[in-house]
Amino acid sequence: MNQIPMTLKGAEKLREELNELKSVKRPRIIASIATAREHGDLKENAEYHAAREEQGFCEGRIQEIEAKLSNAQVIDVTAMPKTGRVIFGATVTILNVDTDEEFTYRIVGDDEADFKLNLISVNSPMARGLVGKSADDVAIVKTPGGDVEYEVLKVEYL
Repeated sequence: MNQIPMTLKGAEKLREELNELKSVKRPRIIASIATAREHGDLKENAEYHAAREEQGFCEGRIQEIEAKLSNAQVIDVTAMPKTGRVIFGATVTILNVDTDEEFTYRIVGDDEADFKLNLISVNSPMARGLVGKSADDVAIVKTPGGDVEYEVLKVEYL
């Protein structure tokens, strides 16, 4: 299976979620199932069926996280050489050449991406246009509305 790039923070968040699922949620669901069983007939016991369904979702998420972590290529951008180039994990400040709007994004793995938090996927058109650029370079990003030019103002390895 292919390696999945992931930042140190992203891997830590997944480990925290996995720990929460295994040590808190799983025991709570098991207790709910035991309580629902005590109520009698399982065929018509909505509590039991709901708890079993929740258990299925929980176990599925645990397997998904474990698979991602086992295939993760954790990249600590702070340990990388400071070349000034946009790389995976870098925080980039860019300027839209046409509108003079300034944006700051961090390039992260697919599972960590959250546009509202300015975390963009390394596989997004924006990140693909920026990777390899340095400060003062102009990146052309292909969007559904046409090509957009961005000037790279600053590259940080936070």
